[in-house]
Amino acid sequence: MADALTLIVAGDPGQLTGGYVYDARIVEALRDRGRDVAVVGLEGRFPEPDARARASMAETLAALPDGARVVIDGLAMGGLPEVIAPHADRLAIVALVHHPLADESGLPAATRHRLLDSESRALAQARRVIVTSAFTARGLGRLGVAPERVHVVEPGVDPAPLAASALDLETPTPWRLLCVATLIPRKGHEVLLEALAGLSRRDWRLEVVGSHRRNPEHAARLVATAERHGLADQITWAGECDSAGLAAAYHRAELFVLPSRYEGYGMVVTEALARGLPVLTTTGGALADTLPPDAGLAVPPGDADALAAALSAWLDDATLRRRLRHGARQARRGLADWHQAGDRFLAALEGPATHSRDTQGGDTRPDEESAP
Repeated sequence: MADALTLIVAGDPGQLTGGYVYDARIVEALRDRGRDVAVVGLEGRFPEPDARARASMAETLAALPDGARVVIDGLAMGGLPEVIAPHADRLAIVALVHHPLADESGLPAATRHRLLDSESRALAQARRVIVTSAFTARGLGRLGVAPERVHVVEPGVDPAPLAASALDLETPTPWRLLCVATLIPRKGHEVLLEALAGLSRRDWRLEVVGSHRRNPEHAARLVATAERHGLADQITWAGECDSAGLAAAYHRAELFVLPSRYEGYGMVVTEALARGLPVLTTTGGALADTLPPDAGLAVPPGDADALAAALSAWLDDATLRRRLRHGARQARRGLADWHQAGDRFLAALEGPATHSRDTQGGDTRPDEESAP
């Protein structure tokens, strides 16, 4: 079937992290356009694959007929170049990269180099590469991907009602801060805790929404750090929330805080802006592009002092709070929705390809097909 497509992801496709939500919403948008999309969640460990992951990818690709179009999420693809290579000429493979695997925080140098090498070789097997931000597109040159093969499809956002605070109807303190991020090192929660430790006498409450299961040891250290700083009574660790619970958290918040060291886009930033919430984040990765300057404050990643100063300014300055709320409401009007994101993804899949997949040496050759 000409409109058929298979999306391959690592593990359970129903996970609620940004990358999995992006994949699910794009699938929904493509199906709304009449495309037949099958989603396959691979078994095994990723991104450094174990034997079960290798077998699962091999079995999945072998089951696809010649000429089938397949999109492979980068988390599943990046560690398996040798498994993908035998199918690269018979399948129309498209890579979907949220951010390069080696950009994850806290990786040993040897692991980082290994992931850079394997992901470079994996992306060489793709006929085109879709990324979720212009920042990621700019960085793929170090992985040997020619710019002509890269298509940017930024996430969309669902229309949402304004948060209660977005109408400038300030309520008595405590000030309500919200952070939505899986509890892993890259998200920078420990930097936020250090910043808040110097503000413990101020009247604020922080709600942290995000799974503890991806890295239980790190999550336990964060909770212990909060207790050590005497912040336990001011922080609610809400865990992973369903859509209704997350919507309620956004609605009662007054400032959205994302202290990430690095993001390939930062979908939660636009989700906060969709509710008119001002954002305090970092300039890590694509976040410098994702947050409009009038809609929030941005500090260098990993800088607890700068984060504390920005928090203090927001807590103390009513004029600043009003200005940032106004900026967030203005930014809300320009956000693209998932319908538009689906149109762009479809265009990236079906538009003319200027180059075929790279050779192992990173060269390109003229494409013999107008589409994958």
